Amino acid sequence: MRLVLLGAPGSGKGTQAERLKKELDVPHVSTGDLLRAAVKAGTPLGLKAKAVMDAGRLVSDDIVLGMLEERLTQPDAARGFILDGYPRNLAQCTALEALLAKLGQPLDVAIKLDVPSELIVERIAGRAAKEGRVDDTPETVRERLRVYAEQTEPVASHFEKIGKLRCVDGVGELEEVSRRVLAALPAIAAA
Repeated sequence: MRLVLLGAPGSGKGTQAERLKKELDVPHVSTGDLLRAAVKAGTPLGLKAKAVMDAGRLVSDDIVLGMLEERLTQPDAARGFILDGYPRNLAQCTALEALLAKLGQPLDVAIKLDVPSELIVERIAGRAAKEGRVDDTPETVRERLRVYAEQTEPVASHFEKIGKLRCVDGVGELEEVSRRVLAALPAIAAA
């Protein structure tokens, strides 16, 4: 099963990805984790990424895509993977589809977790207070939601147009949301 998890910040993508990883026995691939690991390991792409980050710039899509290619060609990803939070825009979506075609691993499904914006603001504010994070104010969360709507929602629309998108209600108890996500997976997951 090769899938992408989409959803606004705070919608539960990471939590659901970890649960799906166990259920489907495929790796959970987070581009943020890939970047941190590559920088820590001092890989060639990690060194490039570190230089960019040290200069206060965003890591280019080419570097991230290179890291993804390295990760998705590892043996544990041969049976599938869960991408969490990538692609974030249409350019990344196009690049990802080209990479997956090159690898002979086309995407099976994109699952979008739908959670109302105000509930996300509440969730992140609660998490920020619990973890002592001062950067997750309601204002910054609303800005992140605006950017998500502007840049990432078109990715969901793209997947919908090609028949790969499944929308799942992301509100409710953790187990309940997990059951909805599993029910939204194509039948090949059981094969």
